[in-house]
Amino acid sequence: MTQYDVAVRAATDLDLNALLEIEQQSFSQDRLSARSLKRWISAKHGILLVAQCQQQLLGYGLVWCHKGTRLARLYSLAVTPHAQGKGIAQQLLKALEQATAQRGRLYMRLEVAVNNTQAIGLYEKLGYRVFGQYSDYYDDHSDALRMQKNIRQTDELQFARLTPWYQQTTEFTCGPSALLMAMGSVNQKQVLDQGAELAIWREATTIFMTSGHGGCHPLGLALAADKRGYDVEIMLNTEDALFVDGVRSETKKTVLRAVHQQFVEQISQHELSINYSDVDLSHIEQWVERGFSVLVLISTYRFDGKKSPHWVCITHLDDHCLYVHDPFCENDKQRALDCQHVPVSRADFSSMAAFGTSRLRTAVAVNLSARIKGK
Repeated sequence: MTQYDVAVRAATDLDLNALLEIEQQSFSQDRLSARSLKRWISAKHGILLVAQCQQQLLGYGLVWCHKGTRLARLYSLAVTPHAQGKGIAQQLLKALEQATAQRGRLYMRLEVAVNNTQAIGLYEKLGYRVFGQYSDYYDDHSDALRMQKNIRQTDELQFARLTPWYQQTTEFTCGPSALLMAMGSVNQKQVLDQGAELAIWREATTIFMTSGHGGCHPLGLALAADKRGYDVEIMLNTEDALFVDGVRSETKKTVLRAVHQQFVEQISQHELSINYSDVDLSHIEQWVERGFSVLVLISTYRFDGKKSPHWVCITHLDDHCLYVHDPFCENDKQRALDCQHVPVSRADFSSMAAFGTSRLRTAVAVNLSARIKGK
């Protein structure tokens, strides 16, 4: 049997038992359950392909397409033991790349054990390149390589500088977490931990938000960065109090307006300027060219359909996309890899970077100041 005897097609519910058998034969731990496989077969953002020869399934490949972005991740790839070495894994992966590119994704990412030389050889042969590593990643405490391939022949990522990724530890501290990443991008000595995250939140919170604890105000984040010695620039497309249309209580609206006014007065006292205009990609590009790191408020609608305000840190721009570190990671659904350097097409950015009925657009840029350099 050669690879030419194998047909690759989309999985159906009729393949479920065979998929379970392949899973049992291929993995000793972290196996996908019947329920998970059934869900992936029909998942809107999943691609599950099988390799079939003479009515027998010999392998499968599963890709998860990150919602709202141009990123995809190879979730699982398996070939039955007796069919290995026949080129089936390569055939599956190429078909997955093609199907994923047709979904508009630019990059395929994956994790692989550092001691899995056979799999690493396959990925390298097909053009995947290592761009990171996880320590103590698997249950047996082995490390994992993080690999990536540009599946649409656009320019590969060439980072001007590395931006550390930090996962927010609460549901309401995306702003402080994004700010920590931005400050860490321009200052390698910046500490990124929960103590710093919560301290910034206490300084920058709006007190109230759409629900639960308050999120962070751009002026509050700017003041927090200024307090820590960073140069700060702010863009905001309104002089009105922010997030007021996200709460129903008149009492809460009054508090939000009071907090907003306090931030405005503090900005004036610290002699920080606000550029009252819409944020667009040209402004972000200019900041990056000047050495600033940028955090932007977005709407999460394209990610989760919830239209929540959310802060992310921009890590890179190219002709096709801008790339963001997202501090929010759903540990039961995502891995850290899914939230780092997430590609967002330039065409999608404009709608993503506007929040609420007022179409709020705001960004904060930070840079290493003389105060920090002199320490």
